[in-house]
Amino acid sequence: MGIDLSLTWAIIIMFGVMMYVVMDGFDLGIGLLFLRVHDEQDRDIMMNTVAPVWDGNETWLVLGGAGLFAAFPLAYAVVLEALAIPLIVMLLGLIFRGVAFEFRFKASPERRHVWDKAFIGGSLLATAAQGVSLGAYIQGIAFDGSRFSGGALDWLTPFSLFCGVGLLFAYALLGSTWLIMKTEGALQQRMYRITKPLMLGLLLMIALVSVWTPLAYPNIAARWFALPNLLWFLPVPLLVALTGWWLWRAITYQDNALPFVLVLGLVFLGYSGLGISLWPTIIPPDASIWQVAAPAQSQGFALVGTLFILPIILMYTAWSYYVFRGKVKPGDAYH
Repeated sequence: MGIDLSLTWAIIIMFGVMMYVVMDGFDLGIGLLFLRVHDEQDRDIMMNTVAPVWDGNETWLVLGGAGLFAAFPLAYAVVLEALAIPLIVMLLGLIFRGVAFEFRFKASPERRHVWDKAFIGGSLLATAAQGVSLGAYIQGIAFDGSRFSGGALDWLTPFSLFCGVGLLFAYALLGSTWLIMKTEGALQQRMYRITKPLMLGLLLMIALVSVWTPLAYPNIAARWFALPNLLWFLPVPLLVALTGWWLWRAITYQDNALPFVLVLGLVFLGYSGLGISLWPTIIPPDASIWQVAAPAQSQGFALVGTLFILPIILMYTAWSYYVFRGKVKPGDAYH
């Protein structure tokens, strides 16, 4: 029996996107939390918690995009055309952040606020655009079998904008729990206070989107609520409730690393719910990974290179987090 290359590539792409959401999520969340922290020394510490790893985190976005292009070029073309505007906004936001990262520490004290605003604005734009793109992807893309057949603003709906707001809560929560783990003193205490309302906001967003999605999209409702599917998928919402309760306790008792681990669990559960709703569709609502796959020879050729490079990415990522482990203190610098 041969390898199902389309299935293999779908798993690689889903893994790459999941790694990006987790690793760049707390990174973007720190930019969002700049809105609530105005002390310059605290802002320096916040940026220094991710300064050694932020650019490596975005490697996973490149892997996901390149994998989609190599294995499902038709889906790549259709999805990028349908979501061109929010994806361009996302890239502009990421560019603003990247430049702010490098220039802020070299700017004079009088001009540093300019790069702080670029960091905040870039983080807001990139996060909201990713959430809007996700919402637009869930609601479906007009596809006539060979090309995108919709309009340039099809992505602009109440549901997609709601998803944009939801992702702001998710990334800010990842950022606050990351800072609880990486800082100490007054800044850490401030993050403990911020984390509870962020957690409640995210759980509310998850509850609303869990009701809104099946009401608006009957195919997703049929996937979740038909028997025996309901019994198989019921652990997902139950685990979300359990993780939320556990996270509340971990924050109350001021655990150091557990809140970040639990938020990663919430993100994973949300990602699992998305997978359950859409699998094996790659151009919602109808086109599956097998219908729009590249020729087997192309998928196999690209897979050889990916299986060579993927362990290298995993190793240098793990090594960089190991080298820069521990708390970040005032005066620590990586620029």
